[in-house]
Amino acid sequence: MTENEWHKSACILCECNCGIEIALDGRRFARIRGDREHPESQGYTCEKALRLDHYQNGGHRITTPLRRTEDGGYEEIDWDTAIAEIAARLANVRDTHGGDKIFFYGGGGQGNHLGGVYNRALQSALGAKYFSNALAQEKTGEMWVDGKLYGGHTKGDFEHAEVVVFLGKNPWQSHSFPRARPTLREIARDPARTMIVLDPRRSETAAMADIHLQVLPGTDAWCVAAMLGVIVQEDLVDHTFLAEHTTGAEPVLATLAEVPVADYAQRCGVDEELLRNAARRIATADSATTYEDLGVQQSPNSTLVSYLNKLLWITTGNFGKPGTMFLHSAFAPIAGAAAGGSGGTGRKIRTTPVTGARIISGLVPCNSIAEEILTDHPDRFRAMWIDSVNPAHSLADSRTFRRALDELDLVVVVDVAFTETARRADYVLPAASQFEKWEATFFNAEFPHNAFQLRPPLLEALPGTLPEPEIYARLLRALDATDQTLLERLTEAAGTGRTEFTAEFFATVTADPALLGLAPYLLYESLGTVLPDGARAAAAVWGLAQICAMTYPDAVRRAGHADGDALFDTIMATPSGVTFTTDEWPDVWNYVRRPDKRFTVEIPELLEKLRALGDTADDPLPVSDEFPLVLSAGERRSFTANTIYRDPSWRRRDTDGALRISRADADAIGLGDGDTARVITERGAAQAVVEISDMMRPGHVSLPNGLGVDHPEHGTVGVAPNELTSLHRRDPIAGTPWHKYVPARVEALR
Repeated sequence: MTENEWHKSACILCECNCGIEIALDGRRFARIRGDREHPESQGYTCEKALRLDHYQNGGHRITTPLRRTEDGGYEEIDWDTAIAEIAARLANVRDTHGGDKIFFYGGGGQGNHLGGVYNRALQSALGAKYFSNALAQEKTGEMWVDGKLYGGHTKGDFEHAEVVVFLGKNPWQSHSFPRARPTLREIARDPARTMIVLDPRRSETAAMADIHLQVLPGTDAWCVAAMLGVIVQEDLVDHTFLAEHTTGAEPVLATLAEVPVADYAQRCGVDEELLRNAARRIATADSATTYEDLGVQQSPNSTLVSYLNKLLWITTGNFGKPGTMFLHSAFAPIAGAAAGGSGGTGRKIRTTPVTGARIISGLVPCNSIAEEILTDHPDRFRAMWIDSVNPAHSLADSRTFRRALDELDLVVVVDVAFTETARRADYVLPAASQFEKWEATFFNAEFPHNAFQLRPPLLEALPGTLPEPEIYARLLRALDATDQTLLERLTEAAGTGRTEFTAEFFATVTADPALLGLAPYLLYESLGTVLPDGARAAAAVWGLAQICAMTYPDAVRRAGHADGDALFDTIMATPSGVTFTTDEWPDVWNYVRRPDKRFTVEIPELLEKLRALGDTADDPLPVSDEFPLVLSAGERRSFTANTIYRDPSWRRRDTDGALRISRADADAIGLGDGDTARVITERGAAQAVVEISDMMRPGHVSLPNGLGVDHPEHGTVGVAPNELTSLHRRDPIAGTPWHKYVPARVEALR
């Protein structure tokens, strides 16, 4: 590639995966800008993406496989040795204890999703049944509710909504929808539009809002229930929408009619009239959208809050028209099953083998993983495969999770860096970076136009590293995962032509459906060998394009693609990304996964929890004398991102990740700006620099996400939040952790 020429790629720091262009200076990213040809981001990107050179060239890379030695150290080994030994040890666990005792975690970080596709083929070859990823720390409660209501994932048309509601969400920092900051500015400037934010912090987004419902930490359920109470009791309900598009609305409305609005407003610490005005504004607007995020999804009653959030827009008819909520297509599923997964309507509830935790969308709750290992139960997990994630840092109660890793018979980590998790592994396999291989993003959640981007590598992989698809292919070969004659037949068909290959491939998997689990590997070894420009890993995208075209034939054709092959060819030829489905607003009902295309509004388990809110004592979530404060462990800030940014020098401000605290609490403790404080929870303690901030209300403190990882040049900077969090503070339905509600105390260090 020519230096200073602009090359198409994508940001890998959040689910937006904005299109970017990069100018190279050797192997360094000399300049980065938004890609105006990207169909969703259209040239927009935030400042975090502009510093991606700190990921690509951050001094943290490993470039040879590592094997743990008897003294706990590591030695370098070659790839052939690593693959042979790992395959033998995986097979031994499978043959001795069963493939279901091999637990898979990760399989694709932000914007690093192709490896996750091939990861599934290894799971299939081993007979693995249990896996998880970061979504089970965040979104499974919402997924469960979505599955019960309509069977898909909803999002909002924020760009055109008259009213937008953000619950525990600060899109100024966390983005999560295209062109987030320009959209927020447009809403804030328009007197005809209203922004409502529910957040205990006066975040950047809350400061822009017309209505800030500054709840007491952890009391979101009381606040949203009260707003719904206003909507029902003042008869602001869209009865026509409910009659035409829902079933089971009557018991829901009857329950909400009994909500004591004034009492709940007092319990959540919000002025009753302000709360009533927010509810009325939502209900009387021509269009309204909502967005819930980790602030409520990692707090008490999180699954209930997801349900109440969705009732806000369902009861007011804000679905299926511009400026409202929508269901959408998906190029590929990002969890283990359709939204809702196990436990959705008509589905048998699936649980984990030891603790009986509910599995949602195929994902084991993250807070249950250690408990599934640290036991003498015969069905405990015996081995763990960890790909492109760092659970020893990112999951609750890091100390206990590290102990669980040490108890396993085998731990294998695939990553670009020698992470905190890699340091507990038996083998560490060095991956090519996200800009050194063909990659793709499966966070496709827009409507009426939905887009997908396959991006080519910008750089050759560092010597000694391999792309994840090749790592999985080598392991599957070593495991003799399939018949060589079958692969030769498919490869011959691929060399003949696409038409011949398509016929041969589908005939093969139709004749033996057990091969479907190995489909990515079969494609890699056959079609992948004839793809141009070294795009072997893109073979799985061909398979996904076929499924997409069969699942949404009309929408794919409206986007200009005659069939799956045409869609795949356009994807290969368009590095800025392509629109793969195009719909009109009436088409949104096609994505409701119910035979009658109606929402199933009544969820008895959650209605029972809603009624139980009134039985709670006056203080719904009391703090104790020992831990009088609530710590939010993992606040997103201007210079925090996910931990693939291991080099701390990328942060130009707040380099140490300050403890944010209110003036009132700081004065009471005897702290000033820049002082060092000790934060203590039931699971641990840490020291942090203090920042007195008007963002924080009394009784609430916060530490940022993304800090506390070790770097070979800079050491460990900032607090690792999960040294302070607990496995046992979690949602009773989804098992999601209460990272945003950690009882704590703060002491001044003298």
